[in-house]
Amino acid sequence: MDSGPEELMPRLLPVGDCELMEDYDPAVPPRTPQEYLRRVQIEAAQCPDVVIAQIDPKKLRKKQTVSIALSGCQPAPEGYSPSLRWQQQQVAQFSAVRQSLNKHRSHWKSQPLDSNVMMPSTEDEESWKKFCLGERLYSDLAAALNTENQNPGIDYLKVGFPPLLSIVSRMSQATVTSVLEYLVNWFEERDFTPELGRWLYALLASLEKPLLPEAHSLIRQLARRCSQIRTGVEHKEDERVSALNLFICLVGRYFEQRDLADPTDPS
Repeated sequence: MDSGPEELMPRLLPVGDCELMEDYDPAVPPRTPQEYLRRVQIEAAQCPDVVIAQIDPKKLRKKQTVSIALSGCQPAPEGYSPSLRWQQQQVAQFSAVRQSLNKHRSHWKSQPLDSNVMMPSTEDEESWKKFCLGERLYSDLAAALNTENQNPGIDYLKVGFPPLLSIVSRMSQATVTSVLEYLVNWFEERDFTPELGRWLYALLASLEKPLLPEAHSLIRQLARRCSQIRTGVEHKEDERVSALNLFICLVGRYFEQRDLADPTDPS
């Protein structure tokens, strides 16, 4: 039994074989209902049974899958965990920064950028990492100050651009989330630095609530990474401890990821 392609699904209309004129030309637009229906039958018969989409892998963003790990933060070493009062102060200050940023966003967005500031496109991951962290830190060539350059001016291409309000205010939510993703993923394989910290703080202050699922996953990833780095710090007087505690606090307390917050210490 030979079943045509059109018989794989039931017909919605009782259309039989169409009787056409001898001079019927399928290349000419249909002139009658019969010619139109016949055209549909011919095109349906020519459709392949299986269609494979032609996808250019270069156009796909890396790490598109949003994975949410169920594990919490690693507990702080003894003496490293901040007090509840300290955490409350940080949350209040962070909330004030967010309110000020939202209030004055239009003003700072209208301010001209310096001629050397060239903000990358949202999809340009490598350029954003260089823009925020600087070429030296991005390339892992130097984490300390450059003592060879005695010029008083600052080369922001080497040390990274600070998250100025005139820059951050120009970033859409899509850009904020993308840059946060770039920096958090970079942080997964490297140590905490002040250049990274200032941008993470600015990006968190720019995130709109309620959080999108991708942003929700990223801030949780950030808090877990901070707790991991904190466990390896040898001395609690290390300046990284306060910064790491801050990000764990903001994710856990301000963004209400309670399972990631440090236990409250009333002292």
